[in-house]
Amino acid sequence: ISACLVGSEMCIRDRRNTTIPCKAGEMFTNAVAGQKAVRIRVLQGEREMARDNWELGQIDVPFAPAPKGQARIGVQFRLDENGILEVLARDVSTGKDQVLVIENSAVDVSDEKVGQMVSESVEHAFADMSERVWTEAKLKAEELLPAVDAALELGRQWLNDDEVEEIEKSRAEVDAALQGGDANVLKRAVQRLDQATESLAAKIVEQAIDQASEWSP
Repeated sequence: ISACLVGSEMCIRDRRNTTIPCKAGEMFTNAVAGQKAVRIRVLQGEREMARDNWELGQIDVPFAPAPKGQARIGVQFRLDENGILEVLARDVSTGKDQVLVIENSAVDVSDEKVGQMVSESVEHAFADMSERVWTEAKLKAEELLPAVDAALELGRQWLNDDEVEEIEKSRAEVDAALQGGDANVLKRAVQRLDQATESLAAKIVEQAIDQASEWSP
C-alpha cells in the first residue's frame, strides 16, 4: 500500500500481492496557502499515474484554511482478510474524522481487463516512471520559484551583487528546465537554486532571530 499527494488531491494505492490483513498510515499537509480540503482517492491498478488506474472510492477532508504546510491530516488505511478496506482521515487540529469504507476492495472487471492492465504496466513502465519523476520534479520547482521570489524581495538588501546574480541565474535555469521536459535537468536546476539561496535563507532566519530578540522583555 502506498500514498501520494498532488496539489489538493491524495492518491492511495493498494499494491498487488500485499499480505493481508495490513494497515498503513501517513501524515499529509496542505500544498497551497488557504487550501480548505484534500481529496483522498483510493485506486487499484499497476500504473504509476492515477489516471491509468481504477478508482475504488474517494472522500473530501475539509480543514480550516492555513498557510502552506501548516495543516495536518493524518490518514490510515486498513485492509482486512475479508477484503474490506477502511480509510480514516483525521484533521489533527480538531480531531474530526472522515471515514471511507469499501466493502469489496477490488473493482468488478474481467480477467481479460486485469491481464490487459498488467501487460500495459510492463509495456509502459519506463514512460510511466519518467512521467512520474517529471511530475514530482515539476511540482517541487513550481513551489520553489514563488518562495525564492518572495525571499529575494525580502532579503535582497542583505546580499551582494554576485549573490543576487547567482540566484537570478539559477532561477532562470529552473524556468528554462520547466519548458524543456527533462526531469533530470530540472532536478539539477532545482538543486542549484537551492544551493544559491542557502545564504539568503540563513540571512532571513538571522534577521528574524535578531528582531525577536529586540522584542524580548
